[in-house]
Amino acid sequence: MSQGGWKSRGPRLWAAVRGIPHTLRADLWTVARDPLPRLRWLGRLPHAHVVLAAVLMGWLNAVQGEGDFGPAVMTSVLVLAALQSGAVVLALSRPVPAWWLSTIALFLARNVGSLKVSHAPLWSWSIPGISLHALVLFLLALRVRPRIAAEALGFSLLAAVAALVFVTPAPEPTLPGAAAPVLQTSAQDVTVVQDVVTFTLAVVVGTSLRGRRVARTQLVEQEVLTAGERARRTLLEERNRIARELHDVVAHHMSVISIQAQVAPHLVKDPTDELKENLAGIRGSAVEALTELRRVLGVLRSEEALADGVRHTPQPTLGRLDELVGTVRGAGLRVTTEITGEVRPLSPGVELSAFRIVQEALSNALRHAPGAKVRVALGYRSGGLTIRVANTAPDRPAPPSPGAGHGLLGMHERTAMLGGELATGPTPDGGYEVTAILPTQAAQPADPREPAP
Repeated sequence: MSQGGWKSRGPRLWAAVRGIPHTLRADLWTVARDPLPRLRWLGRLPHAHVVLAAVLMGWLNAVQGEGDFGPAVMTSVLVLAALQSGAVVLALSRPVPAWWLSTIALFLARNVGSLKVSHAPLWSWSIPGISLHALVLFLLALRVRPRIAAEALGFSLLAAVAALVFVTPAPEPTLPGAAAPVLQTSAQDVTVVQDVVTFTLAVVVGTSLRGRRVARTQLVEQEVLTAGERARRTLLEERNRIARELHDVVAHHMSVISIQAQVAPHLVKDPTDELKENLAGIRGSAVEALTELRRVLGVLRSEEALADGVRHTPQPTLGRLDELVGTVRGAGLRVTTEITGEVRPLSPGVELSAFRIVQEALSNALRHAPGAKVRVALGYRSGGLTIRVANTAPDRPAPPSPGAGHGLLGMHERTAMLGGELATGPTPDGGYEVTAILPTQAAQPADPREPAP
């Protein structure tokens, strides 16, 4: 590496080194609460197992001492064993403070007077004590980031080394006098390796399980976001389809306005210049609105999705209901129709929405209720149109659907657009029912001689 590269990396490396104490303090000097989450199927059962293990290992840890001790030493042994067990229980809610408590208690356990624990030449602490601290490290690694778990592991290993280096190990009576120093030094090396393996294994397993849980959580969040995006995309697609259909209705009315504004001056004897100017302005506004509608339609409409003949086909109305019912009957669905009230012409938007709602309801019945009987009822009221499409339970299982459709969503959008109400759901007999109430007004014939309100 060039000299310039070393010079550019030097300040950054020094800044990183100087920031280590601050990082350690931010990571490990905290009492933040981080409870161990409940499991989906087991609930709090693992928590109870951890408490039970802490009690059992604490009892084994307390009876590990060998030899005759005074009351003070024995009291210290019991207190430190209780602290180590308590650290495991505390780790269920506050893992970092629990790790500090376990590390301090584990270090002090080696320095209680002239205490000599079992397997002194092989272990810096008793086996139950090491197991309890490994359990604390495992519970810590389950909740914190891998960097914090690695820092806690490093300090735990330093405590293990300090227990062997700075504390004179108790003499082992079974070792020969001349060989005792050499054998105990070798035992200390073996002890460090065993502590490294035990504590590292606990941290690695805990970190791996935490990584799996985090990945699963992120996957669930991504699935939720994907489902939300899919729902929004479906909604936009359905609204675009409705807008394309209503374009023809709006364009028809604008064309009528334009033609009437052009013809009106010829229906009046000696029209004034002011009248001609106003009618010309109305016609110009209508033509401009038609132009803008075509531009909007060009953005919404997919040229590849619809052929020219289909795009220019007039939008359907309730006058084609018998044709629709006949087509569905030809597909094998038993359909009956009923019309109540005085049949009257409705506004084109209502006619189109009503036809599409019936069409979608019949399509759903054909797809999801094969062999069922369907009843289509239209009720003309003074202030609205009631649509009810109900089918009985299917007489055979429905084939699997190729994918999620837009039927119900389209019904809701069309009803909401007109300020109506829609109710859908299963019936007590196992069928399905769609009921829509659309506010309507009778279409009045246009009269160019009638003054505008």
